[in-house]
Amino acid sequence: MKTTYTIDPMHSSAQFTIRHMMITNVRGSFSGVTGTVVIDSEVPAETTVEASIDTTTLNTLDANRDGHVKSADFLDVASFPTMTFSSTSVEMVGESELKVTGNFTLHGVTKPVILHVDGPTEEIKDPYGNLRVGASATTKIKRSDFGLSWSAALETGGVLLGDDLKIEIDLSLIKQA
Repeated sequence: MKTTYTIDPMHSSAQFTIRHMMITNVRGSFSGVTGTVVIDSEVPAETTVEASIDTTTLNTLDANRDGHVKSADFLDVASFPTMTFSSTSVEMVGESELKVTGNFTLHGVTKPVILHVDGPTEEIKDPYGNLRVGASATTKIKRSDFGLSWSAALETGGVLLGDDLKIEIDLSLIKQA
């Protein structure tokens, strides 16, 4: 049985972690997550995910850094105000774990990625009578694969920014009638 859910942008988010100066991690988040998830409880492979993230909502807790990451050196949010994910396959890998493969578009470049998903949870009713489920997903990409290669050499060797981006997505999904 297929059930359609919309992503609740007020209770969903995407976070990332990148290595800074080869010694520490810097984290950031996006709050504008929207989309639709169609869950097929009988045939999980028929489940689909379509999601979009508003890149202009970037927040690293430092306004100057946010401005730089939003600039043409990185995300170029003026030209690429969204990043998207569209699933191409879904497979069960555990009792409540999924491997969701899909096309991820960032900075105008589309590449296949695999999301490791914990969930979906059981449905619950919220205080307003909506039925909801939740899910969390993780992946790791190379930012250079998406044309995001800005960095700087450090005087002591190494680079200012790592190439690996760890991504975590937390979704609250509202059942549609």
